[in-house]
Amino acid sequence: MDITNISPTTNALHELIEIISHLRSPIEGCPWDLEQTHRSLIPFLLEEAHEVADAIRFGNDHELQEELGDLLLQVVLHAQIAKEENRFNLEDIAINLNKKLIRRHPHVFAGQKVKTSAEVNQNWEEIKISEKPTSKSKSPLSDYLRNKVRSQSALVGATYISKKAAKGGFEWKNIEEVWSKVNEEMQELKEAIDKKDFLNAQEELGDLLFTLINLARWCKISPEEGLAGTNNRFLDRFSYIESTLDGNLSKSSSKELKRLWEIAKRDFQDKKVI
Repeated sequence: MDITNISPTTNALHELIEIISHLRSPIEGCPWDLEQTHRSLIPFLLEEAHEVADAIRFGNDHELQEELGDLLLQVVLHAQIAKEENRFNLEDIAINLNKKLIRRHPHVFAGQKVKTSAEVNQNWEEIKISEKPTSKSKSPLSDYLRNKVRSQSALVGATYISKKAAKGGFEWKNIEEVWSKVNEEMQELKEAIDKKDFLNAQEELGDLLFTLINLARWCKISPEEGLAGTNNRFLDRFSYIESTLDGNLSKSSSKELKRLWEIAKRDFQDKKVI
């Protein structure tokens, strides 16, 4: 592995570590940074990760570079907090990651032969499982998934659960069974709403969303990417309507708003913006 050209990168990272350390200094540091804990930073960590994804979807290199920097800031800040508490530091994180990458890529570093990315993924999962301590639990996969998704958004967590449960053998026989389940959950949601049983309706809505995520997995469609695209398309069309009405939607009839929506939908399709 060639390390002759990494000095500028090392220097830049060292300066970043020093800056974060200074920001956390009890004497000369920033009051806001000093107040932060691992828990208080969770919203910022998630926000930065989403902004990186957004920059990849819709941005340019400048935006992506900036957002990756903001995400790196979160990593270094968490490492600094842990260092101050004598738990671990950024070096420990890097060393552990280096070992993990080498251990989980035996086809690169240990001479193991693989032919496809599917074999790589299978080996990765097997190695990952072997790294965990032996559990006496009668439901090890459920325990693993519960722990894995507890800090994720519901959409991301449901997608992960769906994939792992299917790999574990809990799967429909064909897509027709998935569609049948979608229709069943849709009907149960409608019945709950018709009865004005909104507490049950919330549960049924969750069941429907989870089943739709399973349908997406069957079709190799990303729910996250799909919803992100829908958000963007909606805002494009909504922006057109707002601009057309000079920002005053309240004085327009629903019929007029619907007409403008259809115009926006058609125009953006013609321009291939969506």
